[in-house]
Amino acid sequence: MEQATDTIPASQAAIRHVLLDALALPEWNEAFLSIDGPADAQANTRYDLRVRPGLTGELQYTVIEPDRIEITWQVPGFREVGTWTIAADGQVTHAFEQTGPLATVLRPAYRNIATIRLARLANRIRQFAHTS
Repeated sequence: MEQATDTIPASQAAIRHVLLDALALPEWNEAFLSIDGPADAQANTRYDLRVRPGLTGELQYTVIEPDRIEITWQVPGFREVGTWTIAADGQVTHAFEQTGPLATVLRPAYRNIATIRLARLANRIRQFAHTS
């Protein structure tokens, strides 16, 4: 399991808003090419997912709590369970575990990706702060 923690200068609500905007995840997660499904995220709702290099699968929010969001996504040979824990002070911890034969092959490419995802989340929140 890989894990990283960072403080994001934003409210818990702002952080949750970005994480729960499933249809916009491809705008800040480079692995995702497209996500199709309902605009309002609900636990256990399935989204159609297309990832680089064009594999198709599904994504779903498996836990949606005030301080914790868990997202599971999978394509043939690869499954990831990722958790985002959001403290009231803006401290966010992202942890994930990947399984499957494709995950084994890709493991070196995912080194430090929890830290990178936290930085992308912070950038996405900054973009919203400047446009609203």
